[in-house]
Amino acid sequence: MGGGKTAFARADAGHLCTPERPEVNVATSFPDLRALSRRAVPAPRPTGEAPSEPSSRRVLLPLAAGIALLVVWELACRTGRIDPFFLPAPSAIMARLVNDLLTTPLPRFLATTVLEAVGGAALAIVVALPLGYFVAKSRTAARIIEPYAAASQAIPAIAIAPLLVLWIGRGFMPIVVLCALMVFFPMMLGTTLGLRLIPQDYTDAARLDGAGSRQLLRHIEFPLALPSLLTGMRNGLTLAFTGAIVGEFTMGGRGLGMALDMHRRNGDTTALFATLVLLATFAMGTYGLMRLIERRVEAQL
Repeated sequence: MGGGKTAFARADAGHLCTPERPEVNVATSFPDLRALSRRAVPAPRPTGEAPSEPSSRRVLLPLAAGIALLVVWELACRTGRIDPFFLPAPSAIMARLVNDLLTTPLPRFLATTVLEAVGGAALAIVVALPLGYFVAKSRTAARIIEPYAAASQAIPAIAIAPLLVLWIGRGFMPIVVLCALMVFFPMMLGTTLGLRLIPQDYTDAARLDGAGSRQLLRHIEFPLALPSLLTGMRNGLTLAFTGAIVGEFTMGGRGLGMALDMHRRNGDTTALFATLVLLATFAMGTYGLMRLIERRVEAQL
């Protein structure tokens, strides 16, 4: 018993040396532990979930449904059943979008909106990840932070915008802050959930091998929580586009929100739809890119 206590006292941050067992390197043993756990305990499938479909079917089914909807929409407009002022035909919308991309500052407006959304998401990541870690690791921090973080989501962004104008002014920076406030909670929640879902056995085994808090975060907690972190970032980045548009409506930005407001004032419904199509397409592309990154990360874990 005395020898065991002496051996544990000699354990440093990366190694554990005892007379009975060989020296164990934390950095090399932890990946093996994760791989072993994933092989031994397969991820449970939610009740009622159907077996995975072929990737071609997952793509073709929504594509076919979308094409069918566009055909019905186009026919309804061409036969006069729908007034083009209220709902322009898809062909007219696409023609206007191409024309605006080639002849107007619409690409510059899109770039401004993207910079605002990405800047807000980056600012939210810097704040949300550390707070999510503290909430997951400390009950006291959870009791203090979680109620206020949840309450912040009940305040509409359009109500916060006038205060940001008063405190920061108009233009790019207050819109970035508004985007960060909108996406902060999903990112913090993803971080907290990812850390809380790590089995206690993993962290106990790591500490038994001599891992300190920093090594535990690097080799166990961060890799295993990364899929949840990326999910929170994906949802937050998509939501940041909404924050950028709201901010441009209320705080004088020079992005797609300004273009939408201008078309609304002019009663140009076709241009409104063309701008919305561009915004939705770019948001969907960003969402798909983040989902692809998630799958690559999950495949490597």
